[in-house]
Amino acid sequence: MRTEREMTALILGVAEQDARVRAVFMNGSRANPNAPRDIFQDYDIVYVVEETASFRAQPGWVDVFGERLVMQTPDEMDHTAGQPTDLARCYGYLMQFADGNRIDLRLMTLPRALEECQSDSQTIVLLDKDGILPPLPLPSDTAYHIRRPDQTAFAGCCNEFWWTLPYVAKGLWRGRVTYALDTLNACVRPQLLHMLSWLAGTRTGFAVSAGKSGADLPAYLPAGCWERYLSTYADAEPGHVWAAVFAAATLFLDAAHQTAEALALPVNEAEAEGSLRYLYRVRELPADASEIF
Repeated sequence: MRTEREMTALILGVAEQDARVRAVFMNGSRANPNAPRDIFQDYDIVYVVEETASFRAQPGWVDVFGERLVMQTPDEMDHTAGQPTDLARCYGYLMQFADGNRIDLRLMTLPRALEECQSDSQTIVLLDKDGILPPLPLPSDTAYHIRRPDQTAFAGCCNEFWWTLPYVAKGLWRGRVTYALDTLNACVRPQLLHMLSWLAGTRTGFAVSAGKSGADLPAYLPAGCWERYLSTYADAEPGHVWAAVFAAATLFLDAAHQTAEALALPVNEAEAEGSLRYLYRVRELPADASEIF
């Protein structure tokens, strides 16, 4: 596996030799001083270019980076699928190499690159041939810190959680386990993660990031909280899904109360009680029930 020094030298060497590339910057976890280092970290690289057309006309130009196992060109895929894109301003190559390294490389014209580097606090300029990029502060993960919720955001999260959880119960009663699991993970879980993130924020002065999928939260939550969260994941056995539903409900309610107390926000107890009443009722309904209540 090529070392970080070798990969950086390769990335910069290609840019230095290609007159179309005027600057290079890196963002992502390798630009985050607080991110743990490991062998799976990508190289998130932006080449600031004068135009993208000549690169797109020669798809094989990326072969210089090494033997690939698989590659994706997401902007091209979106364009082909008819989604709004601007290939002239931004074009990406996601490359997994045979030695284990990965480069997520995006070509950006200067206006688009300026938007990117100034909006992402995790940015390091690696090369600037013409002095076209602005001075940037030292990289940090501040742009990704958990944000303190106001009453509207807090209430909205609670309402969405308690509104969508009964859909899981409905799916289980109907015997549609895949629907129930999809709803639990796609609709309910994001709200639970929001609440746990806010709870972590109250304990850290909102000075930390939750990480992708909440992966950094265990260090910031009360003892046992993360284990309770993991118990909200279930296999396809209906009884296990029901257990996950109530584990999610009790965890969310506890986290909401703790967060609300810390931030002096009101909790709508009635909607939580109503949703839980529905869940308990549906769990006990016989398969041939003709009415819910």
